[in-house]
Amino acid sequence: MGTVTGKKIEPGVVDAKDAERALRRINDYLSRTAQSDGDIQVHLETGATDEALVLPRPVAEMFASILAALAHGQGVQIMPVDAELTTQQAADLLNVSRPYLIGLLESGEIPFRLVGRHRRIRFADLRQYLRQEEARRKDAADELMELDQELGLL
Repeated sequence: MGTVTGKKIEPGVVDAKDAERALRRINDYLSRTAQSDGDIQVHLETGATDEALVLPRPVAEMFASILAALAHGQGVQIMPVDAELTTQQAADLLNVSRPYLIGLLESGEIPFRLVGRHRRIRFADLRQYLRQEEARRKDAADELMELDQELGLL
């Protein structure tokens, strides 16, 4: 496992109308072939009718998700699940400072491994941390709501 960076498309790089048009076409095709688990043949708009790009259905469905985000003016990033990130990459994904992330690593909140003197964080572990943090925030909000109800503030 080496350090792998994902592929990123910043917001606005792809024209939203082009993405929306492509999304409509791919969704139409996917809905017409909903029962099929087979490959999808994509015919390019280059004039060549005898060549098709063949994609596994899950890949075509992922393209639809990507196009939906791009059509709404959002950026997207594709990251292999087993990718290992540097501390700076992980901090950027969490939108925190690198020193704060290192504190999370050293406290055991997020697993990591050392490669020489450098820490590496698995993307899957980072996603797990984000899921746990979201659950903690939801629980705290629910608890506050219950306190508000008990005190008659709602």
